[in-house]
Amino acid sequence: MATRRTSTRSRTTKTRSRSTSKVPGISRIDQASTRTFGWFCRVGYRPTPSGTRPKFTAFFGDASNGGKKKAFDKAVGWLKTVQRTGRPPKKK
Repeated sequence: MATRRTSTRSRTTKTRSRSTSKVPGISRIDQASTRTFGWFCRVGYRPTPSGTRPKFTAFFGDASNGGKKKAFDKAVGWLKTVQRTGRPPKKK
C-alpha cells in the first residue's frame, strides 16, 4: 500500500493598508495618476432622484495640509464640526 502525500499550501493573508481610516465618513484617496493624495470626508446623506448623495463633502490634501497625519487631523476636526453644528465650518 502506497502512502499518499498531501501538499501543504502556504496561506497568504491580505494585510490592510495602514492609511485606512477607522473613522466613519472619512476615506483615503491615493491616486498617483492624477497626483491626488489626501482624505475625503462625506457626511449627511440625502435622497435624490438618482439615488443618495452626501450633503456635505470636503477634501484634505496631504501637500496643502502639511502631511498625511495633519491632513487626517483636520479632516476629523471638520467632520466633528459638521456633526455637531449641522453645517460645514466657514472657510478662512
